[in-house]
Amino acid sequence: MFHALKLTLAAALLASLSHVTFAAPADKKTFTDPAKAGADYAVQGEYKNDKFGAQVIALGGGKFRLVLYTGSLPGEGWQRKDKVQRIEGETKNGVTTFKSDALSGTISGEKLSLSGSGGDSLGTLKKVSRKSKTLGAKPPAGAIVLFDGSTAKHFKGGKMTADKLLLAGCETERKFGDHTLHVEFRTPFKPYGRGQGRGNSGVYLQNRYECQVLDSFGLKGENNECGGIYSINVPKVNMCYPPLTWQTYDIDFTAARFKDGKKVKNARTTIRHNGYVIHDDLELTHGTPGKSPEGAGPDGIYFQGHGNPVVYRNVWVVEKK
Repeated sequence: MFHALKLTLAAALLASLSHVTFAAPADKKTFTDPAKAGADYAVQGEYKNDKFGAQVIALGGGKFRLVLYTGSLPGEGWQRKDKVQRIEGETKNGVTTFKSDALSGTISGEKLSLSGSGGDSLGTLKKVSRKSKTLGAKPPAGAIVLFDGSTAKHFKGGKMTADKLLLAGCETERKFGDHTLHVEFRTPFKPYGRGQGRGNSGVYLQNRYECQVLDSFGLKGENNECGGIYSINVPKVNMCYPPLTWQTYDIDFTAARFKDGKKVKNARTTIRHNGYVIHDDLELTHGTPGKSPEGAGPDGIYFQGHGNPVVYRNVWVVEKK
């Protein structure tokens, strides 16, 4: 009986705590404004020279991971099969340093200096800020403009931010069959977040097939990371830019075909992430979890809500005849 009483009291305590909001430390906020994102955000980013490309990921509290690509950055020549090294580092007294058995590096200002294990210089990489080739693309004649910053009325549950961006967690009123889609998105900066907790959303074609949206900057590029078709295929290369950078998806989609209630042909898609082809006429063998099951007929486009302030803009569709 005493044991049962203790369990009852513990349950009551947990129930009372479930209504209490605990404030996170100030340095563990989710940032949506680069100007307020702090010193770690200023270090994070892409660096390159004619021999190497590097992506520096902020991990919170002055901790970082350096991802070093031989040759160039993803999308500029580097492929999955090419060499990559990952080195841990941290900032002390305004200087960020990395060290492994084979390499060491120092970031000061907007330059990354690399040295080999013997101290020999491997060169200096300069910080770069890449932009998608299709950023700001204007809708062609005949396109259906779903969001241009003026209204969210074309989306069920559509909400705009104060700076006229579309919040994740909404679905188009209109339903689509075969179409091409242009969408621009931005993930927040969550340096303490990990995995699926770091700026999670997704673009669902026909509410049935998810192209993941996530802050996957510097990661391997899995099917549940940015650009992946969840549970179906990994992107050819991880083209994710740093958080708080505007990115693009340009998607060509052909719907599955059904006859007498049975699927006779799988859906297919070609997807460009930041202008680079990451899926080339990919066959979508099944629907992905999270929204509607695979089925016949047109359906909406869904920007998945996952409790993260992911935002969208410049959304338009061209229907195929």
